Amino acid sequence: MRIRLNNNNNIENNMKNILILAIAVFSLIMAQDDFFEPGYSIGGYGELHYNRAQTGDDEATTTLDFHRFIIYYGYNWTEKWSLKSEVELEHNFVADGEGELELEQAYVNYHTEKFGFQAGVILPSVGLINEYHEPPLFVSVERPEYNKYVIPTTWFGNGFAVYGSMSGLNWRVALMEDMEGEGIGAGIRSGRGKGYKTTAYDWVKNISLNYTGIAGLRIGGSYTMNDAPINNDPDSTVSFGLGEFNIKYDANNLYAVLEYGTISYENNPDGYTSSGGYYLDMGYNIAGLVGVEGKLMPWLRVSDYNRGTTDGTVNPDKHYSIQRFGLTYWPISNIAFKFDYGTHETESANDKKTLINLGVGYNF
Repeated sequence: MRIRLNNNNNIENNMKNILILAIAVFSLIMAQDDFFEPGYSIGGYGELHYNRAQTGDDEATTTLDFHRFIIYYGYNWTEKWSLKSEVELEHNFVADGEGELELEQAYVNYHTEKFGFQAGVILPSVGLINEYHEPPLFVSVERPEYNKYVIPTTWFGNGFAVYGSMSGLNWRVALMEDMEGEGIGAGIRSGRGKGYKTTAYDWVKNISLNYTGIAGLRIGGSYTMNDAPINNDPDSTVSFGLGEFNIKYDANNLYAVLEYGTISYENNPDGYTSSGGYYLDMGYNIAGLVGVEGKLMPWLRVSDYNRGTTDGTVNPDKHYSIQRFGLTYWPISNIAFKFDYGTHETESANDKKTLINLGVGYNF
């Protein structure tokens, strides 16, 4: 009887220990938010460029420019609520109409695994580089011209966005300040208000969708539209619609990017009814073949775009063809050393422009 009693006591003690442990684990799971500690994060990026340009037999011009310096600051109040911001300085200083100092992002963000919300200074989801434009993410010294004159990277403004993802499919819908109709002409770049005393009569509507369910592959597209008031007058507007498609593959030492976009206009001040174009990048990582640590990629770019077409007739002064090849080296993923050489040809010009660029870019 004594042995049986001891066994019963042992069983009861074990059951109590298991029950206490189960309660502790359950309480930890249910109260995990109590262990979250608010905190901040700091990041940024920058890039130094050397550019040499020569048209025909003209004397070459050379420039050395620290093109961009960006500081990122974020703060997490909880696991779901945070602040994200970026301040950008271009060309080292701001004085006498030169250089730029901009609040490129500053928004409250609510985020869960499947859904999110943003409010403040945001970026529309258009193309590959507008949202994610750190220098190590693209191969050339300068951003592709497509991402300047077709998609006006970096495009930001005051607004709101909702976004979500499921099984590799990501979507986002953004409502932003109106563009400035008087600035739209050979493209929409000069119509960006950049958050300064902008209007919200019609709102820029941006809808995007992309798929990232296959390793190394991203396929996406977006559509953006607005009736942009001219001189803040909602009764006089320039209407535009920007549709674009993009695909990127970066895996197994292969690198390929294709972006294509077109813009349609109504009441364009310069009389254009459309503009658009594309660029294609192809590269291969040869670091393993030559025994170099990191990533070493020779690459080739072909691009063609126009900034103004009227009823199907392209303005030859606004039609450009680009061929470029280069070599980019990433000793680590956050630093890129870049070289590229190529030509830039305007349809109406007799001589091509030859470009040689060197650069280094980083992000952290």
